[in-house]
Amino acid sequence: MIDGHATPEGTAEFLKKHPDVNPKNFRKIHGLTLSNIGVGTYLGNPDAQTDELVTNAVKKSILAGINVIDTAINYRSQKAERSVSKAILELIHDGKINRNEIFISTKNGYVTNDGDIKEDFWQYVNREYVAKGVIQKNDISSGYHCMTIPYLEDQLERSRKNLGLQCIDLMYLHNAVEGQIQDVTKEQFMKNLRMVFEFYESKRKEGKIRFYGMATWECFRVQPDNPNFLELSEVMTLANEVGGAEHGFRFIQLPFNMYLDQALIMKNQSFDGTLDSILQVAKSYDIGVFTSVPLMQAKLLSPGVMPEFNDLKPSLRALQFTRSTPGVLAPLIGHKLEQHVNENLEIMKIPPITEIEFQNLVKKLRSSQTS
Repeated sequence: MIDGHATPEGTAEFLKKHPDVNPKNFRKIHGLTLSNIGVGTYLGNPDAQTDELVTNAVKKSILAGINVIDTAINYRSQKAERSVSKAILELIHDGKINRNEIFISTKNGYVTNDGDIKEDFWQYVNREYVAKGVIQKNDISSGYHCMTIPYLEDQLERSRKNLGLQCIDLMYLHNAVEGQIQDVTKEQFMKNLRMVFEFYESKRKEGKIRFYGMATWECFRVQPDNPNFLELSEVMTLANEVGGAEHGFRFIQLPFNMYLDQALIMKNQSFDGTLDSILQVAKSYDIGVFTSVPLMQAKLLSPGVMPEFNDLKPSLRALQFTRSTPGVLAPLIGHKLEQHVNENLEIMKIPPITEIEFQNLVKKLRSSQTS
């Protein structure tokens, strides 16, 4: 496996290697210089053809100046992680990148099979997890989620092997509230979350992960009366209690785009006695926010759906809006087909819009929605 992890020196060097990329398309957080666009690897069939498409898309994206790669062990039944690994290892072998230049995140929590093993899902789960004592009776929630320490440890080791990396830059607990809260009380969930954070801190000390976070769907962008609601301040308190001031909980992920905009407009999170949006509160805590579904799985690309601005193609408009939103570190764009990859990568040649331009765009968007 490849040694090392993303470093301040390595990520800064990555930017220097791409003089054709607008320097405003990189942001500094926790010492790292990260591109304000990342590559996601969620969708696709678990087959060899998709493997090749994902590998090529990741390689092309990195060579175009993107150094943020996001995946998850359950994406394409472990094959997404392996496709990312192939791309990274080939680029390192060819001398195109160094390990310390690339920031790689993955996610654990959902119960997954293995796309390279032709076996019924539950047969695989019973043989690979239950029979070996990794999963006990009642460990799996009704949402096909498991956040026990034996399971997360098993999944971390599989992710490291799949990715071919000694150290993963960012390990997310994947949709924990959404996958668990229907089966446990909030009090029990927070106790379980504490144990997970203790586990992650131990793995940081072992050098197997650098940072950890929560990849979410609803919990940070719904109202407090929603059963799925989670207060970021509670999570930060937990992280400080478990890991002290140098704890590793430094990133979250949530859905956000021009129409799925709760993270920007909903004042549902508290900080220092006031309510604000999750994006603003995360910024106050120095938490980096990566966002998913920037194209809303292509729904935003239809003619007339988004207001036009700056003579940009629809996909570039969607990316430009999201990455220019105050508090967003980078949207994660999933792309595989060469045509889509080439079009999306054009965004790296132009800077994000200013905050004033962004506010004017939001006014234009709201006007179009009410007209």
